[in-house]
Amino acid sequence: MDQNSRLRIEEDIVKMLKTVFDPEIPVDIYSLGLVYKIDLQDNGNVDIDMTLTAPNCPMADFIFEDARQKIASIEGVHDVNINLVFEPEWNLNMMSDEAKLELGML
Repeated sequence: MDQNSRLRIEEDIVKMLKTVFDPEIPVDIYSLGLVYKIDLQDNGNVDIDMTLTAPNCPMADFIFEDARQKIASIEGVHDVNINLVFEPEWNLNMMSDEAKLELGML
């Protein structure tokens, strides 16, 4: 995979993650700061480390599957593995300023 392809795919991954929402929060998972790591490998496989706003989130399966399907639809992506992690523990400071503004926290 050349550098231009890698950059395009990485940008597309972020764009797709910005279309994934927790149905209970009107802000995307990327802006909420739930995505900790995106690792695009040369073979087109993608490993993502992400967390949830709460460990017992009832929408976890929906959120993960939505993210996995959207990322898998990107040209050049072959396989998507999403890892649920709880370290570091998510907190409100991880949200983007846009997310804080959307939620009335700024």
